[in-house]
Amino acid sequence: MFTKSQEAGASSVTDMLREDHKKVKSLFEEFEQAEDSKTKQQIVETTLMELEVHSKLEEELIYPAIRAEIDDDDLMDEALEEHHVVHGLLGELKKMKPSDERYDAKFTVLAENVRHHIKEEEAEMFPKAEDYEIDWDALCSQVVKRKEQLTAKKTPKKK
Repeated sequence: MFTKSQEAGASSVTDMLREDHKKVKSLFEEFEQAEDSKTKQQIVETTLMELEVHSKLEEELIYPAIRAEIDDDDLMDEALEEHHVVHGLLGELKKMKPSDERYDAKFTVLAENVRHHIKEEEAEMFPKAEDYEIDWDALCSQVVKRKEQLTAKKTPKKK
């Protein structure tokens, strides 16, 4: 049985992740509506920064905490493999310019992969993890602190 504090901790961690998901999905929609390359480039740069920070938080803190408690290595391994694919696309996009022939297509494939990953996390992983007595308060504190460190290092370049 959870205490109110544990329930609040679980929801605050997964709520933070869901907020990040909403922000990134909104950026994908903005990109789809954008018409000029300068706007697209700004959206891509912001999205890359958001995804890099978010994935580091999951890989360094959240996934290990969840994996230690839930008995579903397949789910966790799949999530990490999805991250691996996204990291590859992020690396390729960083090397591209908006004028590159496949820039828009590459970002669209990234968006499709991330949307799929988000859907699985929110439908499967988060509900499963929220049923376990992970030290959510400690995890939440670690996530907030690490996110502050990562975002302090990463700010989109102004041109």
